[in-house]
Amino acid sequence: MRVVLFGATGMVGHGVLTALLEDPAVTGVTAISRRRTGRSHPKLREILHRDFTDFSGLGNVFAGAHATLFCLGTPSAGLSEAAYTRITRDFAVAAAEAAHQGLFVYVSANRADSRSGTMWIRIKGRAEEALTAAHPRVFLLRPGFIRPCRGARPATRAQRVAYAVLTPFHPLIKRLFPKQVTTTDAIAYATLEMLHAPQTVPRRLDNTLINEVAARRAGDRAAM
Repeated sequence: MRVVLFGATGMVGHGVLTALLEDPAVTGVTAISRRRTGRSHPKLREILHRDFTDFSGLGNVFAGAHATLFCLGTPSAGLSEAAYTRITRDFAVAAAEAAHQGLFVYVSANRADSRSGTMWIRIKGRAEEALTAAHPRVFLLRPGFIRPCRGARPATRAQRVAYAVLTPFHPLIKRLFPKQVTTTDAIAYATLEMLHAPQTVPRRLDNTLINEVAARRAGDRAAM
């Protein structure tokens, strides 16, 4: 299968890309981003693109793709609601409209709700609603606290500092809030399960379901 990936240079996208490149059923990954991933693999093709509201020139990239995975995101801190909406909702909707074939997987957020009083949760909820209207086969991932694995790291300096501070407390966080913690590997494996067996996966996965579906895929891979 061929896959189009957005956000390959970010923390979640790094994990998803690693899993895709390891999966023998995935024959090709096209990463669309503004900068290089710094990775080299026979299955990986990278396209540098500037305007993430217009993919009209990339029709051949989406044609025949089994799925488009949208892992692109940004922290809301320091951004206006309009700026955060542009990246979080508008970029994703433009990608979904271009990827009219196959599956569309969107990495959202825990408690996403278009009626929330919290800006970033509200915009994530609006993005989910817009994507569901724009594409017939949308899957939504709603992770909570994400622990990076296997070289994945936050994209911004502020995030890296925050994760450096929180990392020693991860076992405690997981023990106190087991239903709110996941990993980049779990998100990646849950995504693989969507690609391999979409009929067995709910269209919306909260943090607990992400971990459950990921464990199923990880078990299948171990048995191969």
